[in-house]
Amino acid sequence: MMASFGQGARRHPRSRGRTWSRTGPDRATLAVVGIVCAVAGFFVLGIVLGPAAIVCGRLAMGRSRAGARPVPAVVAVVLGIIDTVLAVLWLIGAAPLGNGLL
Repeated sequence: MMASFGQGARRHPRSRGRTWSRTGPDRATLAVVGIVCAVAGFFVLGIVLGPAAIVCGRLAMGRSRAGARPVPAVVAVVLGIIDTVLAVLWLIGAAPLGNGLL
């Protein structure tokens, strides 16, 4: 039965969504990490954790531009954006007026 060697791939091809290696974190884990980063960013290091939450949420969404997106990934992106904006506003407000000339 040497003729059937290597023929299994033709009968059961990989699905389109699983053509890459599955060694990295899955999308659900990335979404949860993004939410944790965003919530922690409201309390400490928002200027670092906010963009990290945005990146994790965006990676958790996958490549699809349209269609249904996972809710935790969208929450991570939105909270990360809010966190980043608040951190930037806080840094602007903490800057001295007149660049220290007064």
